[in-house]
Amino acid sequence: MINTQDAVRDESDCSSKPWAVWTRSWTSEENRHGDLLGKYVYLSSRVDMRMVSKTVQCHIGAGMILGTDNNPYLGLAYTSFQERATFTSHGNRPRMAKEGGDPTLARVCGTIAAGKKQREIVYTKIVEKLLEVDPMEAMLAIEDMMKKKIAMSAHLMQDGQDPRLFDHFAIVAQKLSIYTAADYTDILEFLVGSWKLEKISGLARAAAQA
Repeated sequence: MINTQDAVRDESDCSSKPWAVWTRSWTSEENRHGDLLGKYVYLSSRVDMRMVSKTVQCHIGAGMILGTDNNPYLGLAYTSFQERATFTSHGNRPRMAKEGGDPTLARVCGTIAAGKKQREIVYTKIVEKLLEVDPMEAMLAIEDMMKKKIAMSAHLMQDGQDPRLFDHFAIVAQKLSIYTAADYTDILEFLVGSWKLEKISGLARAAAQA
């Protein structure tokens, strides 16, 4: 997603430009996270891997609607939030795994959470720099994304059977305190504070109102 937007698009899909290299590396690491968890649950013999495989295929086929409008500013605001959200959810799982007597799974989730944290820092710093060099457009982009509300990239997840699979998944995550409405609010407050939005001055009226 982040290498297909205007001004930062990787036209050749193999560009040697730093941003193109970064985004491909980001994608490959995301793939490793999925492989790690997938292999672990397969070896555990406690998960219906046929259904997992089917769900992954259906999910990829369904795509995603993120609301970034092909705009890199919106995309960076989105990923700043999304990476912290996935850091939060993966970070909450080790506790549950330990309580369930599975230290290996706890370590797996902790390793993935650490990777999410690294990228959260990167994207947050990029937006911080955008607010410094182009505060008006950056502020408007942040406002736009927050008004739309941040949808997780799996929100169109399906398995070919349950049309509300993601809704049910989200309810379970909320009940188990893996990722909750309170976490969503905390992330918003964290980003507003990290970017010092209330201290940015010299904005045009629309950006100031944002």
